[in-house]
Amino acid sequence: MSYLILKGLHIFGAMVLLGTGLGIAFFLYRANGTRDLKVISFAARQTVLADQIFTLPAVILTPVTGFFLARQAGYSLASGWLTVSLVLFVVAGACWVPAANLQTRMRNLAQSAVQENRELPIDYWHHARRWFLLGVAAFPAAILIFVLMIFKPF
Repeated sequence: MSYLILKGLHIFGAMVLLGTGLGIAFFLYRANGTRDLKVISFAARQTVLADQIFTLPAVILTPVTGFFLARQAGYSLASGWLTVSLVLFVVAGACWVPAANLQTRMRNLAQSAVQENRELPIDYWHHARRWFLLGVAAFPAAILIFVLMIFKPF
């Protein structure tokens, strides 16, 4: 595959990762702030769906295209900026996997509350707090990866 096609796919995957991550975080956080059960349930369902449709494929596409890009460009995988980027990608992933699991639990709790016409259980809010904190931890890692990919400082 040509370098430009790989680069385009890589940039596209990175944009989807950051864009979807920020978008779904914004909408679920804002939905939680309403305390409106139906709004929360809808946002939680869409958050899980967006992660399945957009984030997961981008999580696979980005490192695969990055590996082939580095190889074609002649970069060593031990290059400082590339090594740090990979570590940050693992850090972000270590936050995303449990956050995705929490989202699924939150969705299920919200759907059950809607179906049973009751308030959200306290577990929902505990999950929401942990989900938010994981996002806060992952976001700087994602931004730093972008910076390293653009500037390749070391």
